Amino acid sequence: MPHPALARTPLRALALLVLLGALPAWLAAATPAPPDGDVLRATLDNGLRVVIVRNSLAPVVATSVNYLAGSDETPPGFPGTAHAMEHMMFRGSPGLTADQLADIGSIVGGDFNANTREDLTQYLFTVPAEDLDIALNIEALRMRAVIASPKEWEHERGAIEQEVAQDLSEPGYKLFEKIRARMFAGTPYAHDALGTRPSFQKTTAQMLKSFHDTWYAPNNAILVIAGNVDPEATLSQVRRLFGEIPAKKLPPRPRVELRPVQPTSFTVDTDQPAGTLMLATRIPGPRDADFPALEVLADVLTSKRFALYGLVPQGKATGAEFALDPLPEAGLAYAALSFNSGDDPKALESQVRGILQGVARDGVPADLVEAAKLQERSEAQFQRNSIPELASIWADALALYGLKSPDEDLERIEKVTVADVNRVARKYLDLSHAVVGIMLPRGSGQPVPARGGFGGQETIALGETHATQLPPWAEKALRRLDVPPSTLHPVVSRLPNGLTLIVQTEDVSDTVSIYGHIRNRPEMQEATGQEGIAPVLDRLLGYGSERLDRLAFQQQLDAIGARAKAGTDFSAQALSEHFDRAAELLADNELHPALPEAAMQIIRGQAAMGVAARNASPGFLTQRSLRSALYPAGDPSLRMSTPESVRSLTPAQVRTYYQQVFRPDMATLVVIGKITPESARTTVEKYFGGWRAEGPPPQIDLPVAPANQMSTIAVPDSSRVQDRVILAQTLAITRADPDFYPLELGNAVLGGSFYATRLSIDLRKNSGLVYSVGSVLQAGRTRGVYLVEYASDPENVLKAASMVSRELVAMQSTPVGDDELTRAKACLVRQLPLAESGVSEIAHGMLSRVDLGLPLDEPTNAARHYIGLDAAAVQASFKKWLRPQDLVRVTEGPTPP
Repeated sequence: MPHPALARTPLRALALLVLLGALPAWLAAATPAPPDGDVLRATLDNGLRVVIVRNSLAPVVATSVNYLAGSDETPPGFPGTAHAMEHMMFRGSPGLTADQLADIGSIVGGDFNANTREDLTQYLFTVPAEDLDIALNIEALRMRAVIASPKEWEHERGAIEQEVAQDLSEPGYKLFEKIRARMFAGTPYAHDALGTRPSFQKTTAQMLKSFHDTWYAPNNAILVIAGNVDPEATLSQVRRLFGEIPAKKLPPRPRVELRPVQPTSFTVDTDQPAGTLMLATRIPGPRDADFPALEVLADVLTSKRFALYGLVPQGKATGAEFALDPLPEAGLAYAALSFNSGDDPKALESQVRGILQGVARDGVPADLVEAAKLQERSEAQFQRNSIPELASIWADALALYGLKSPDEDLERIEKVTVADVNRVARKYLDLSHAVVGIMLPRGSGQPVPARGGFGGQETIALGETHATQLPPWAEKALRRLDVPPSTLHPVVSRLPNGLTLIVQTEDVSDTVSIYGHIRNRPEMQEATGQEGIAPVLDRLLGYGSERLDRLAFQQQLDAIGARAKAGTDFSAQALSEHFDRAAELLADNELHPALPEAAMQIIRGQAAMGVAARNASPGFLTQRSLRSALYPAGDPSLRMSTPESVRSLTPAQVRTYYQQVFRPDMATLVVIGKITPESARTTVEKYFGGWRAEGPPPQIDLPVAPANQMSTIAVPDSSRVQDRVILAQTLAITRADPDFYPLELGNAVLGGSFYATRLSIDLRKNSGLVYSVGSVLQAGRTRGVYLVEYASDPENVLKAASMVSRELVAMQSTPVGDDELTRAKACLVRQLPLAESGVSEIAHGMLSRVDLGLPLDEPTNAARHYIGLDAAAVQASFKKWLRPQDLVRVTEGPTPP
């Protein structure tokens, strides 16, 4: 729920409304379209459009309810009405209280969210497939009505105002919003859906209820369901739950009258160590006939073989991309480049203008157009490798683009010619009407000891731990507490050179992916005086192999529509037919990197400048202050690079570090996709079998850390209007310790799942002091740490910290109630299959378990542990390991009073 807007996909357009049927909704059967493989489409008689996409990757299902109303439909002067309505949808509906909704969301795994855009509001669930009916019951009740009482809105107003403060504390958000305000002045697009504090102060609960009554209707919605489901049976469920909801007569939608763009430039300060240059022009919306050609143009301009990215290896930028931000009736096309503090952004802007003017004048290389189209074909397959992403892609295709399916967008792109791309480049790369925004890095004041500790009296009650009576359709899920069956059956082997190979066969797409990890720890492996060598090496690995230079290597990847990245975390994704070649290219880059000296000279200089800016940035000083407070002087985690240590690096030192770290006996490689274990091993042996290591494996585990002492530190950051707060303490626990499980279970009670945790109830739901709060238990091979993080107005920092401390003490002094413990168990157990809802998640989960020395079936073992624990074990573990009186508090932002 109400996290800041999700990243926008390329698809974006208003969907056409469906005409209403004449018969009572659910009595007449929905009209299903002919099945398209694993896709079933239907339109209920009340106008609700339904698309069900079967994907058997995991026993998981994702739902996306898309209401075709957003910030464009808000009343004048109240730009955040749709966003506020999104928040209130989590505050209860007739037949479902806010507490019930929070508990149910936690029980099914806590993976629910929402997103408000200009013309669309989305409500998202990802749940175990056996809990699909629970998600559908919730969405049907919320579609019918919302409570939106003055009391609930008064509580939620504080949280949404904290969200506004949080976004306004992000320089990147401010940069993008200023560009939109200038590009779309006088239209609803001049602002996003976030809203403002003054407008929320004037917003009433009745206004929000009226917005729901007007726009939240089945004939103004699209329901997408993706995952391991039976499409026909699922459609029957949808028909039963949504079929009786009446359609509504929708009012006319506001018109967007675009004005001529006035060229302008501006700057904003950033607390980040690197600056950003954005140069934007206006383009038509995604329903325009030119939009597919614009998509291909953006792919070409962001290619690592094109001149825009070429500014990076020339040392004129540290990163470069070109992207589209489509809105319903218009959009932005923009170049975004990062640069080091001290670089001249105006000189960089001149270079970018020259490149884009050249494209408008001379066109783009034909081979890059074909490469972009091939990458789009591959991407259409890659999208099937994640159930939540699959639901998101389908939702955007239907609700934003107005298409029948994501494949229709690919069909449009396939028809694009080089002439089409050059034509839209001439038409829309109109730099005489461009808007330019620059984020300039500013340093921070030095950290200072802060006043106040964790004491003080508060009148706000601690988290509501009493049992909540659930509806019958949800109660059964709570009582169903079983170890989830795993659908993974990895085949593990070890090559003669010590490389561990894990193969997991999946057939949801025609792709094969490689994910690899080399166990390493720079703070333990970098030689004294060579701090910073690891990131320099990482950037050098992007310059190809001894056989293929940077451009030739990328050209070979483009030829097969593949992606690859070398490093201590390395990967490649390709269509099944090209897997062998992708593995060969990855191995060539990983085992025989070029490491060119000319590139190193540029990277070394850029890195030294970047380190100088980073070391003065508030974000780095916050993390540095936290580590310094937690660990003793001389601890390896306190080592840091300096401009001097980076500038002194030599090519020989970089190559020596590479040889010491990049070892097959420290590496694990996961191959996952449409491939057999035998075929995968043959390919891996062919290209990685010659990898050799010299000498014994290095010792990379950190030493055991002593207990820290309480301290409070404030890091000034003038760019923030809100304080980011971290509370932390060291733990002597390791991931292999049996006490990890009761501590993790207790953490789920305390801060592990949105509304239904004690900290969220205290700090967000009841008091409105924060927008979000979370706690995490981190445990490695030799040490652990417990952290709580939130953001609040400066005057509320101490108040919230005191409440956190009191809750920790309560966990130690009072056993968790049976009902609360059962809910926490249900949450953790159901999170296990959700963590395997994508190919990347499956592979990285396996790599993480190997890195921690855990068995691959650890999720099953963990589920058994959680189910078998009782309240006494949780209380005992918190008494043994947690020390609330020793919490370190670090703030970043205005100094708290």
